[in-house]
Amino acid sequence: MTNKFDYIVVGGGSAGCAVANRLSENDTNKVLLIEAGRSSHPISRLPASFALLIDNPLANWRYRSEPEENTGNREIPIPRGKLLGGSSSINGLVFVRGNKLDYDTWAQMGNTGWSYDDVLPFFKKMENYQGNTSELRGEEGPLKVSEVSDRNPIYDAIFKSGEVNNIPFNKDYNGEDQEGLGYTQTTIYKGERMSAEVAYLRPIKSRKNLTIITNSLVTKLLFEKKKCIGVEVKNKNKLSTFMTSKEVILSGGAINSPQILELSGIGNSSILKKKGIEPIHHLVGVGENLRDHIAPRIIYRIKKEGISYNDKAGGINLIKQVFRYMFKRDGFLALPSAPVVGFFKTRKELASPDIQVHFIPYRVVLKDGKRSLGKEPGITCTVNQNRPESKGSIHIKSNDPNEFPSIKFNFMSNQLDKDTLVDGVKLIRKLMQSAPMKEFCDLEIQPGLDYSSDKDILNFIRDKAETVYHPVGTCKMGFDENAVVDKNLKVHGIQGLRIADASIMPTLISGNTNAACMMIGERCADFIINN
Repeated sequence: MTNKFDYIVVGGGSAGCAVANRLSENDTNKVLLIEAGRSSHPISRLPASFALLIDNPLANWRYRSEPEENTGNREIPIPRGKLLGGSSSINGLVFVRGNKLDYDTWAQMGNTGWSYDDVLPFFKKMENYQGNTSELRGEEGPLKVSEVSDRNPIYDAIFKSGEVNNIPFNKDYNGEDQEGLGYTQTTIYKGERMSAEVAYLRPIKSRKNLTIITNSLVTKLLFEKKKCIGVEVKNKNKLSTFMTSKEVILSGGAINSPQILELSGIGNSSILKKKGIEPIHHLVGVGENLRDHIAPRIIYRIKKEGISYNDKAGGINLIKQVFRYMFKRDGFLALPSAPVVGFFKTRKELASPDIQVHFIPYRVVLKDGKRSLGKEPGITCTVNQNRPESKGSIHIKSNDPNEFPSIKFNFMSNQLDKDTLVDGVKLIRKLMQSAPMKEFCDLEIQPGLDYSSDKDILNFIRDKAETVYHPVGTCKMGFDENAVVDKNLKVHGIQGLRIADASIMPTLISGNTNAACMMIGERCADFIINN
């Protein structure tokens, strides 16, 4: 293999796959895509694999946070995809663009070109939406997006409870207005996962100008003064170098991109020196501004038999679900992590929803990072604040590329975050205790109505809440002292290096982050091609 390429993309995740696809459309561009994980896992295409791979070391990096006071001194599991496609190959398959206000806020912060109107064409370019067409949805992109096919009387009861509480049914939360309850849009097509690898790489693997290597860890970026000229890669304990004539695009994700920058000498000089790394370029924002969605899970017992998947897929019934999937490509094994989602306002005066809820038609048991089906029939409601203000950090622990970085979320250090999550729990209780739900649910199992005061609810959140796996912001876009990239995703003060992944988000979006990451990849490729 040659060691010289026009473009080197570091990380084959949601954004990296999109960048590699678009740059290699021009057959004069020689493109190298480097992925630290494996090329695939045998069950990844199965939608239910999100539960099976959530803590599997063959497909998951299995990061853990540092213990923190605000989360009961727990080490919170942080699953991250260890395959081509990155976390899109193991995630819950929920497709959410985010709210218009999210992107308009980015633009208002000085990142011109990132308003909702600016990013909409790239969302449309990437998607092949299987639902009702509109001017806001794409029909010809590589990523097939479809509405969940599962139907259940408890979903109808949720929607009716929404009406009782003035929460509308929303046919397309990725359309004109996000607010309301609706069926989940998914990265599932004909019963199979549509990861970024499936959408962006599989159709083009025959391109002679695209080279993809896996099981290859980028140990550091290579520089000539302050110009990035290549990467050092470790594969089976052998070091190799690959050089670029144009640019390196770093798409390692919110955890690995700041780690690679710091290992390469870019970051806060005082941190780097303490870890035995000679600074090349001082950027204090590298690894800062970490944000994620933390979510308490409220669980209700379902008193009717045959409604919850704890009944329909528990014990011997799982065999029936296996055959149903084999022959019909639907049922329990074809579900996303949540078939129904809602976007709500905890206060009427808000401009847009401030919480998101995932409704899961079975009792979820989370233990030691693993997710399983509870024995008792139930429904799980996962509540998260859309735009948290609490910020954490990710920094290397040493100069060893194989050592995981230190991840400190600093969850609920902001009073607004505490208030919003408590109000979100109370809103869901009101919804789930409405008349249409009483036909199905008769008891709150977790946390239980003994947790009645705001203080009780907050203690429950601290003791039990976990992330919903949306880390962002650690190489944020902007122009203040903590910014790492500019509005064209170029690293400040460095030539030949851009970042395209969740780490560039200045603030967290209102929803699951996978769709936004692919959009960022599309946006980055467009900057390179057309600027």
